[in-house]
Amino acid sequence: MFFDGATNFKGVGIGAVLVSETGQYYSVSAKLRFSCTNNMAEYEACILGLNMAVDMNIQELLVIGDSDFLVHQVQGEWATKNSKILPYLHHVQELKKWFTKVESRHVPRIQNEFSDTLATLSSMIQHPDKNYIDPIPVRIHNQSTYCAHVEEEAYGKPWFHDIKEYLSKR
Repeated sequence: MFFDGATNFKGVGIGAVLVSETGQYYSVSAKLRFSCTNNMAEYEACILGLNMAVDMNIQELLVIGDSDFLVHQVQGEWATKNSKILPYLHHVQELKKWFTKVESRHVPRIQNEFSDTLATLSSMIQHPDKNYIDPIPVRIHNQSTYCAHVEEEAYGKPWFHDIKEYLSKR
């Protein structure tokens, strides 16, 4: 599971991506509508991903993030006395009990691009009246679009000829 939080002038967003052993991606993101620090956003993203893994009944999980702070705290290597972070840390520890095996790993930001993109997109979107935004499909194109451009039909007229005729003559 990859996770990331993004805090900027537009708001706060979080994202998490579960990658199955077969290479299937399951992504989730959210915009946070409350004030929080960057470290709190990282914890929110981690918890979002952990909750998704619990819902999917995943037993073994590798948790990957670019927050050195969070990864070392969750592993028990770094302590915290921050009253804003402690509840998050305790909640992550409770969620870890749902799994038979959980390992955490820190990676550079460049290796966390997908969840970083989800978090950044979520932070930038402004939708004041909705709790859910329909998924945004992302396609992969292997050639430029002009390669598929249709200029002329077999009968020598442009592709839009029938449409133009219909509009002009009804």
